[in-house]
Amino acid sequence: MLDPLGLLSACAAFVVVAAAPGPATLATATTAMRAGRGNALRLGAGLALGLAFWGAIAATGLGAVLEASTMALTLLKLLGGAYLLWLALGALRAARNAPAPQTSASEAPPEAALSGRWFRRGLLLNLSNPKAVLAWMATLSLGLSGGAGATQVILATLLCSLLGALIYTGYALLFSTRGMRQAYDRGRRWIELAAAGLFALAGAALLKSALSR
Repeated sequence: MLDPLGLLSACAAFVVVAAAPGPATLATATTAMRAGRGNALRLGAGLALGLAFWGAIAATGLGAVLEASTMALTLLKLLGGAYLLWLALGALRAARNAPAPQTSASEAPPEAALSGRWFRRGLLLNLSNPKAVLAWMATLSLGLSGGAGATQVILATLLCSLLGALIYTGYALLFSTRGMRQAYDRGRRWIELAAAGLFALAGAALLKSALSR
């Protein structure tokens, strides 16, 4: 029997976690301002698929196995931390090479021509994020009672996966507006430096967590 209140609790908890500022939402926002709406949506689609993958892992109970496996979780944290540091270096390069403000924020920058990589970048970002599966496990355990059936777990996972996709789409649409693009053009160097710092902090935290186990 479905528990509507449990589903609502799971979705509400998931929205709070997924919409909060973090590496995925930061990557979507900076991509939208730097490379345009289309590439940000591609990145968001990759992020959503990676998030849904971890949701399936958590729903089938494999997330608990991963959490209990020190070696697997440590390796995933190392990979995730290294990838975030790589994103930080990319943001630093963007800050260093920041050109003069564009005359029109509606025009996609030359970088947008390399659109095929954005989906893969988003997918890799969330696949290498061990916190995603732990967040899924917390969400499902919070919103679903101990006697929840398979149908409820599957429905909660599908709904939360859809919400994740909508959140990334919302970030892409918001930060690719003319006003946001113009603000980015004016403060590109400082925005990219801030993004680099946040990516570096998140990456260093993951590496520290991995090495301290």
